[in-house]
Amino acid sequence: MKMERKEFIGAMRNVANSVTVVTTNGDAGRHGATVSAFCSVSADPPTALVCLNSKSKIANLVTTNGRFNINILAQDTRHFAERFAGMHDQDITDRFEGIDIGNGEMPELTGATVLSCDIDQCIPSGSHQIVIGKVKSVKNGAKQPLAYFDGAYHHVLPITSET
Repeated sequence: MKMERKEFIGAMRNVANSVTVVTTNGDAGRHGATVSAFCSVSADPPTALVCLNSKSKIANLVTTNGRFNINILAQDTRHFAERFAGMHDQDITDRFEGIDIGNGEMPELTGATVLSCDIDQCIPSGSHQIVIGKVKSVKNGAKQPLAYFDGAYHHVLPITSET
């Protein structure tokens, strides 16, 4: 029995994820995009991965630049998620316009926890590239992350014990 795309997408809507924006800068140019697939791979050595649509601008620039930042967004930065998902591209030519991205060469979004990575491996899989990065540095941001679940943004709240 062949898995239907619609069925798979419906199942993935039931998975809550931290909202992340991948940013890059280098000889190929600067860009950023909201991505839904990110996870840690290993603590020894520190490694993380993102999945990028192979036909996307962010995939091309990340692989050409050889490095990227994973910005794990804070709960009060939904505007970053929307901006880097392209929701405002008709109004702006540069997704970074008017945004404080830090003083370094690699763009860091304010309030985000940032994992700065150098590419270790790129693995093609279906329509995407699995980009595995060696984490070179970490900048801790806000403790409360922005989450995405069932097509909407959410705040993460702890479950309080019932007594």
